[in-house]
Amino acid sequence: MTQNTPPALGASMKDKLIQQARERRLREASGSTAAPATHTLQDAVAVPAQHYRFDLHPGYQQLQLMRQGAERMGLSSPFFKLHDQLADAETSIGGARYINYASYNYLGYSGHPEVAAAAKAAIDRYGTSVSASRAVSGERPLHRELEQALAQLYEVDDAVTFVSGHATNVTSIGYLFGPRDLIVHDELIHNSVLQGIQLSGARRLSFPHNDSQALDRLLSEQRGQFERVLVVLEGIYSMDGDYPDLPKFVELKRRHKVFLMVDEAHSLGVMGATGKGIREHFGLAGDDVDMWMGTLSKTLSSCGGYIAGESALVEHLRFLAPGFLYSVGMPPAAAAASLAALRLLPQWGERVAALQARGQQFLQLARAAGLDTATSTGLAVIPVITGSSLKATLLSAALFRRGINAQPILYPAVPEKAARVRFFMSCQHTQEQIADTVRIVAEELALL
Repeated sequence: MTQNTPPALGASMKDKLIQQARERRLREASGSTAAPATHTLQDAVAVPAQHYRFDLHPGYQQLQLMRQGAERMGLSSPFFKLHDQLADAETSIGGARYINYASYNYLGYSGHPEVAAAAKAAIDRYGTSVSASRAVSGERPLHRELEQALAQLYEVDDAVTFVSGHATNVTSIGYLFGPRDLIVHDELIHNSVLQGIQLSGARRLSFPHNDSQALDRLLSEQRGQFERVLVVLEGIYSMDGDYPDLPKFVELKRRHKVFLMVDEAHSLGVMGATGKGIREHFGLAGDDVDMWMGTLSKTLSSCGGYIAGESALVEHLRFLAPGFLYSVGMPPAAAAASLAALRLLPQWGERVAALQARGQQFLQLARAAGLDTATSTGLAVIPVITGSSLKATLLSAALFRRGINAQPILYPAVPEKAARVRFFMSCQHTQEQIADTVRIVAEELALL
């Protein structure tokens, strides 16, 4: 090829040049010099407005309908209430005091002087953010100290912490399992687990709530069709306040050679003689469960989540789980607060005992008053079933007018017939507050 020889043209380029030449000749023949209009397939398609406007999104439209219905009935939203200060057994909303059953501050560690002091000291030393993922330059001694303390709590090799409890389940399950795997969960499992399963691409099956025999049958039928199989339970179920017979599930895990994961978001600090959770309650070893998951926002009075287990699991997540690797590390104050709360736990057995006693008192009085508390065991979480979302909203509003802050749980978070007002216990509730609350709930529910 000589220097003046043009390079060879591909067929598509030749066709394009020929078409342009034809269009130019047609314009010249018609006397027009204007450039041709460029038409694409997209220009010819009529796009419905709801496909490019958020205000017409079906979810938002449904939300608007719910708001309009509430307004017609004179109901204000029970959500996003502004607390003026620390929310514990009591709280202040709009300058008024309320008995509070809407916080997870089970042992009162949020606001505890030692926890607050640890958070303040961490800010003074490390600032308010680590400003990077831990793998890059966000690692601080507090992170490792907290993880070592969590590993010691569960008597396992190691632990890894994440900036969000929800994201802990999503990224851990989503990363560790794939399309050739099966994940089986209790039918009442938390949304974060469902989101993690969806991300993983694994096959998903559920079994009836707390039914180990049903799980046994399911695994007998399905185990051989998949590579890895994960079974996911909760320590205490956040909607109903009951818990699984964990030793039975441990036996199934071993027999069917599957992984077992327990979400202890609501059971740490609540179950066991010293608050060490469902493992202490049943006297199990740390390695009886493959993946211990929990949150730092409830008993541990901060924000975030963790996975505890064997070294291979934790190291794998620390280096490769997207929600850890590509996320900023926990803020120093958050890590310090959880570490301080964790160190307080063995010293405050009386707080755990008080929490358990208040829960039992509430449950017994509620049942004596004829209230439907479903399957609650009285450990931290007690629902009062109303039978409809409207009744749950009306009951919550009536209680608020009488100085009690308790949130309604509505469809689709629960089935419509299982709509409820949910009560979270605190070790700092008094016996008088519990008794008054149950009496008022019974009175207001009867009026509905």
